[in-house]
Amino acid sequence: MREATLFLVHTLAAALFLTIAVGVMSLNNPDPDSWQPKLIATISVFFVPLIASFLLARIHRNEIASHVWVAGLIVFSFVCVLILNLPTGSGLCETCGTTEKLWRTFFSFRDGSGLLGGDGLLIGTWTPLAMIGYSIGAKLAL
Repeated sequence: MREATLFLVHTLAAALFLTIAVGVMSLNNPDPDSWQPKLIATISVFFVPLIASFLLARIHRNEIASHVWVAGLIVFSFVCVLILNLPTGSGLCETCGTTEKLWRTFFSFRDGSGLLGGDGLLIGTWTPLAMIGYSIGAKLAL
């Protein structure tokens, strides 16, 4: 029970650092159609949790933090299934196949799929990336 609780706490901590990184980026009021702020946010969403977990793991010496990447993988898998089940209508990804639908939702900075209200990067890419960065930071500290 202790390890499961610590896993949940570290997963929530990774989500908190994701929120901090995205919140700081949104204070600058970036252009939603520009690709540069999305790239900068992607980099910061990885490195902010990495640095924070590195510092936390140096203090607490907790190995559970290095396994948060599993939660990121679960989130990514869940969102992939959700994306594939979403209907496409007249819009940006009307004739997309399976691979193109996932690619444009998660990894395209310039021409997204329009699915998930345009939040595919936040939900499907940045959330797992923050958890992976958190895990790497904790592993480097131990």
